Amino acid sequence: MILAAHDSTLQPAYLAKLNDQQRLAVEHGDGRIAGPLLVIAGAGSGKTNTLAHRVAHLIVRGADPRRILLMTFSRRAASEMAKRVERIAGEVLGRDAAVITDALTWAGTFHGIGARLLRDYALEIGLDPAFTIHDREDSADLMNLARHDLGLSKTEARFPTKGTCLAIYSRAVNAQAPLNEVLGSVFPWCSGWAEELKQLFAAYVEAKQAQNVLDYDDLLLYWAQMAAEPEIAGHLGERFDHVLVDEYQDTNRLQASILLALKPDGAGLTVVGDDAQSIYSFRAAEVRNILDFPRQFARPAEIVLLERNYRSTETILAAANAVIDGASERFTKNLWSDRKSLRKPELVTVRDEADQANYVCQAILAEREAGTALKSQAVLFRASHHSGPLEIELTRRNIPFVKFGGLKFLDAAHVKDVLAVLRFAENPRDRVAGFRVLQLLPGIGPSAATAIVESMASALDETMGLARYRPPQRAADDWPGFVDMFSQLRAGSGKWPADLEQVRLWYEPHLERMHEDATTRRADLLQLEQIASGYASRERFLTELTLDRPDATSDQAGPPHLDEDYLILSTIHSAKGQEWKNVFVLNTVDGCIPIDLGVGSKDEIDEERRLLYVAMTRAKDGLQMVMPQRFFVHGQAARGDRHVYASRTRFIPASILGAFEQTTWPIAQLAEGRSPRPEIRVDIGARMRGMWK
Repeated sequence: MILAAHDSTLQPAYLAKLNDQQRLAVEHGDGRIAGPLLVIAGAGSGKTNTLAHRVAHLIVRGADPRRILLMTFSRRAASEMAKRVERIAGEVLGRDAAVITDALTWAGTFHGIGARLLRDYALEIGLDPAFTIHDREDSADLMNLARHDLGLSKTEARFPTKGTCLAIYSRAVNAQAPLNEVLGSVFPWCSGWAEELKQLFAAYVEAKQAQNVLDYDDLLLYWAQMAAEPEIAGHLGERFDHVLVDEYQDTNRLQASILLALKPDGAGLTVVGDDAQSIYSFRAAEVRNILDFPRQFARPAEIVLLERNYRSTETILAAANAVIDGASERFTKNLWSDRKSLRKPELVTVRDEADQANYVCQAILAEREAGTALKSQAVLFRASHHSGPLEIELTRRNIPFVKFGGLKFLDAAHVKDVLAVLRFAENPRDRVAGFRVLQLLPGIGPSAATAIVESMASALDETMGLARYRPPQRAADDWPGFVDMFSQLRAGSGKWPADLEQVRLWYEPHLERMHEDATTRRADLLQLEQIASGYASRERFLTELTLDRPDATSDQAGPPHLDEDYLILSTIHSAKGQEWKNVFVLNTVDGCIPIDLGVGSKDEIDEERRLLYVAMTRAKDGLQMVMPQRFFVHGQAARGDRHVYASRTRFIPASILGAFEQTTWPIAQLAEGRSPRPEIRVDIGARMRGMWK
């Protein structure tokens, strides 16, 4: 049942700033242990503020904070929530609020709460309370030991690496899905190893128990198994009068089973989330948890919709509502705002990815000149490699940026490998490049690579020095192909960017050998070839990519050094929960969003639609969605390299185009100036050497 707001003249002062729907969620049960409550909190609707007020209201109304369980998805979120609760309760309770909220000891993440409860009930479930907890790296190492003991590291065919084995195990545990189902849907390249993986996982579990360790997933799995025992479940449920869960759309089946075991009748249970922002199925999050929640109890949960948005303009929300309205199943809500605007979101058509990069750079700089800081602007994309051409253009224009959601394009290992091959061919005396390239060959380690580089340096002709080298036995099969490729690159027998294609074709078998996500990484290399086609020569390409090289950055990286202002680049997944004044969405076309790999089922298509919705609702004032008309496709079967034409994403059909402003960006050709060549000869190298004598 969806609750409607009611009028009341008796409004506590600390609730005065809440809107009617927020207050309805906060006052549900008015401090008593009431039936289950589902708060559907739309983007920018004040979800965190509402949840904090609900906890504070329970305390003000007499609930024992020691009997309140509040679960979030990060320790930081739990800490911030507790501080908000203290501030809100303090308006009523004064200095006593700090004492009371200090007793809010059961606020934390699912895994953190699980660890505490497992120690409390260790003796009842046959667990040594002195157990230690392995992080992901420790768990992968233990998995590898079990893998080695079973002889799976010596199979003729390539058995999945320790990291992949742990990922498969974790997915099966959290999704509560059979191994064959997990392999078929998420790890199809490992499907042939199902029986061996079952043996491995059994050995891994035995090893953990023998060593009295739990891994990250065990904290939930043991908790769920413990809660499946009626007597323990009853005792657990009685410890908490109120259970509140944030971001419920991001829970997996295991977490949902824990909640239902704690509160089978839903009494005192509140979950908050937004089905329209459920975008983490790749982490085993299950959108059905929130969609099915109201019907999981004898007395259906009451539903409160938070639809007022405090972030975006009304025109941005109108477009976002139109996009999500096409979802096959959702809680019907329409975000609204009193932030009026005549500026509609823009659909910007450009010729190709190069023009897309140029357009975005120009638009960002124009906004900066108009007074909008770079940090108030963000460029979002579906997949990390989609930003490759833009990153290079930003670097060329000296526009500082930070990227969230993976390494910067040029810092990915496989991209660096290919560039190192080109640099080594361009300059065989480049020991750093040579050292990296030679160790790509199986059987060649640091010592052998050093010997080869020294052998080349002492030869009159580097290529001959390479050809005469007798490689280790393990490298014998791969050596002739490498020497042949290197010789052709040195001789300049190919045409640019055909050189890069030649390197990619040589590198791909090594890519398959070294990386299990080789298909995704190959897409990066094809992207690199497309970028290379915009440069006149190999030397020009390498030079311009090396100048002002950006620092490596990832989800944990901070801002660039020495730059007080910087642009935000982010995958849509990493942008969830964030907001910016202006947002640019790259590649708003079919094949990119929805991504080609995300159209296998109705559920996958629905999640891709939600991704676009999340991207759109990050914008406060300006939203520009860029649509390249064509993409360059490399060597598909007999059709060869060619351009393919892209169409506007299916999530923006003609019927909703009225919510957007459509524009086309013109293509400007810049003339390249030249200056007279000086007639002078100077040995600057000698000068440089002389500086240190």
